[in-house]
Amino acid sequence: MPHYIYEARWLKTVEGPIAGVDEAGRGPLAGPVVAAAVILDRKRIPKGLDDSKKMTAAAREDAFVRIMETSCVGVGEASVDEIDLLNIRQATHLAMARAVRALTTAAKFALVDGNDAPALPCRCDTLIGGDGRSVSIAAASIIAKVTRDRMMRALHDEHPFYGWLTNKGYGTDEHLTALKSVGPTRHHRRSFAPVYQILCAVNHGDSNGTHF
Repeated sequence: MPHYIYEARWLKTVEGPIAGVDEAGRGPLAGPVVAAAVILDRKRIPKGLDDSKKMTAAAREDAFVRIMETSCVGVGEASVDEIDLLNIRQATHLAMARAVRALTTAAKFALVDGNDAPALPCRCDTLIGGDGRSVSIAAASIIAKVTRDRMMRALHDEHPFYGWLTNKGYGTDEHLTALKSVGPTRHHRRSFAPVYQILCAVNHGDSNGTHF
């Protein structure tokens, strides 16, 4: 389970709040990439926080509420247009920077999941597998995941063909089948190969067209 050891180590040399930072939605074919930054109150850390991918949807929703009640939270996103313009790596970094800037208490330092340090408005360090090791990053992973899942559920109501209610925009068989039969929406990432290939087929007259 994640713990507070990494935060405690940095607090010996950093004067000020330390945020955990993580993202959700790098891999899907549709929807934004969402990042979260969380500064935990060391005296009120919610119990049971873990890598969001290891938690059930119900457990994530419950943890989301408890994190929001006890912590300083910032959320940022990068749109599909920004993903296509910049690439997913740069868009993810942009979302992370926006999340840190959205904190109502400025972070002096950030622990970021992974091994690719973004340009943030504060110093940072990366931690591979951080969402399963640092409780602050775990909290950020939960906030990012729940926030993005809610976005995709709302988009599913507008575009029910693709199964976003369950696949959240990832390239499942259901999603790919719908892409081929119905075509992409404005929420699809046109720079991602499966979507790009279908758009090429549309341009050659081999598909039903684009669904907006």
